[in-house]
Amino acid sequence: MTPDPRPGGRIDIDRDAVRRDLMKLVLTIVELLRQLMERQALRRVEQGDLTDDEVEDLGTALMHLEEAMDELTAEFGLTAADLNLELGPLGPLLPRHRS
Repeated sequence: MTPDPRPGGRIDIDRDAVRRDLMKLVLTIVELLRQLMERQALRRVEQGDLTDDEVEDLGTALMHLEEAMDELTAEFGLTAADLNLELGPLGPLLPRHRS
């Protein structure tokens, strides 16, 4: 093992890159949950489990959540495609229809 050439053995960290990568991870998880909630909501609407008011409220809430996700990804210089982790042989984490 070679000794670390930097004084004190410290590692240089790009704080902005760490912050961006952390937000990318958090936003990926939120986007996954958002899409799962959207699919569940569609199932419930199709099954007729919800009143017209509940359908309206659910649609509004999902629309606001999608807008918030768009704002946050833009704020951190990310795209929807950036949030779609590639899982090797399993393929992408998120469906590709939202990019």
